[in-house]
Amino acid sequence: MRIECIAIGTELLTTRRLDTNSVWIAERLAELGLGLHRKTAVGDSREDLAELLREALTRSDLILTTGGLGPTFDDFTKELFAEILGVGLKENAQSRADMLAFYEARKRVPPPANFKQALIPEGAEALRNAVGTAPGVYWQDPPGHPGKRILMFPGVPREMKRMWEEHAVPRLRPLAGRPMHTLRMVVGGVPESTLDQRTQEVREQHGHLEWTILASLTQVELLARGVDPEALARARAAFEPILGPDLACVGEGNLEDAILDRLKARGETLAVAESMPGGLLASRLTAIPGASQAFLGGATVYSATAKTALLGLDPTLLAAEGTVSEATSRRLAEAVRARLGATWGLAVTGNAGPGAEGDAPVGTVHIALVGPGATQVQSLNLPGDRNEVQLRGAAWSLDLLRRALGAQGR
Repeated sequence: MRIECIAIGTELLTTRRLDTNSVWIAERLAELGLGLHRKTAVGDSREDLAELLREALTRSDLILTTGGLGPTFDDFTKELFAEILGVGLKENAQSRADMLAFYEARKRVPPPANFKQALIPEGAEALRNAVGTAPGVYWQDPPGHPGKRILMFPGVPREMKRMWEEHAVPRLRPLAGRPMHTLRMVVGGVPESTLDQRTQEVREQHGHLEWTILASLTQVELLARGVDPEALARARAAFEPILGPDLACVGEGNLEDAILDRLKARGETLAVAESMPGGLLASRLTAIPGASQAFLGGATVYSATAKTALLGLDPTLLAAEGTVSEATSRRLAEAVRARLGATWGLAVTGNAGPGAEGDAPVGTVHIALVGPGATQVQSLNLPGDRNEVQLRGAAWSLDLLRRALGAQGR
């Protein structure tokens, strides 16, 4: 079965909004033993979308769309499908009632334009939206295209995901093949190209699996997919000794998950002092449910004034050592650890740009980790623009802590 996903919305063609829906859908399809053959993002252009929908009807058995079901002038997915397939739109009584109930529960009156969301192509089925006002659409055997299926979802991720579980899965499960399983290994401190070379031989030994390396500014993931869970288990066993301490975690989770799990298992705590990252460490850690069991908190000491006022660094020594230095990072790690009574203190100073800061060129990062019986300091020169240096600096800092916990962990 050929399946394609079309993500609709001009905002998806910029760098400010990413299409995460199709990635999520691809994962859910794999669980059903199905897979995407194509995915496309298209803007809110009637001409472009109409052309894409016509093409999709000729090449795919199942067409999934996200977006364009709202009440505004740039929402016209249903209208174009109906026009292309030569049918009209008819108000669905249940969809209208659901919309009225949604607004009544919030003591509001729906604007007149919102009622267009209740219009459904004739011959198609409305899919109730339990957390929003835009119903989805399921259309099997649309006019002139027997055997084809169309599923239209809202673009809001939480609405789409709820609708997928409640409406899409029951309709797609009879079409399913053998479910695909994924082995996900998160690697820290290893560049993508190095990981590629280092794992080539073992990947070739397990060449019956589908292999992918995904790299971001914060971590690298090695993924294997296959229908046989035992084959994935054998691949994992082969890779673990090769990756060694560079393997941060297997399965779900990221560097911060691995850190918090290890801290909790050891009954230990962490405090952070951030200058250059500007709060990224705390943000990543506190995004994990239950982080408070191990993460006590920290300070964003972005200026010399904050370093002195919040963590008590001596202004004279700070002026002598510089705000971006190994010594200052070490003093910050010691101070935040002592202030919060944490087992570990982690601190980062650096220069993310745009210009040099004292003797520190752009990309300079100094990480200090103070823990039971040991102090580690790591100095790096990282590539990239301001945002990239901050993200990479935060990732290297977390990985330094992870490795320390692994080396001393249970």
